[in-house]
Amino acid sequence: MKKIVILLVVFFGIQQSNAQKKIYLSDKFEELSKDHKIIAILPFQTKLNLKSDKDSYSEAQIQKLAQEEGVAVQQALESYFLNRKRKKKLKIEFQDINTTNRILKKEGITSENIDIYAPQELCKILKVDAIINGSLTSRLLLSKEVDTSFDLITFLKGKSDYGKIIIKLSDKNTGKLLWRYEKTINRKSGKNTSAIIDKMMRKASRKFPYEEKR
Repeated sequence: MKKIVILLVVFFGIQQSNAQKKIYLSDKFEELSKDHKIIAILPFQTKLNLKSDKDSYSEAQIQKLAQEEGVAVQQALESYFLNRKRKKKLKIEFQDINTTNRILKKEGITSENIDIYAPQELCKILKVDAIINGSLTSRLLLSKEVDTSFDLITFLKGKSDYGKIIIKLSDKNTGKLLWRYEKTINRKSGKNTSAIIDKMMRKASRKFPYEEKR
């Protein structure tokens, strides 16, 4: 019986691993990014589905928490990329996120209306060559520590996933999508936003197009 359980865990683990991670790289990346020097990381658009806590939060509170979660992803990505940059593994620079957020606020751009702006417009406003943005959906507050312990029953029922994150890189001149990374979030992803971003980006680092070739 124990061997069967182990085999099931391995099988489902492989299946989940294959299904949870999707990376896209434009075949025109080299052509469109040859003059890229600085990139802005935007706050992520976040949708929270806090079902277990629905009686604890008002709609206004959930909206505020969603904005905070979006900024937490932005901060975690900046920390990751700056760390890669210090190790001389990236060929581009990043606009300080405080500068990015200050400009967005000055222009009246919020998480509620940012969808009406094309990537070209956002790049022009921020004076950068490309933008990194994306979305997060979650039924937990990732900026707080989450339970990462293994639960076989939950795993086998297919309920171990609790969110998804999509990271996109877009060009300033064409607005075209240059790179996209989609990852399902589960107990194995990490205990908080920083750990999740660090782990998922380390796994995708060879596919991140600005990585220095070794």
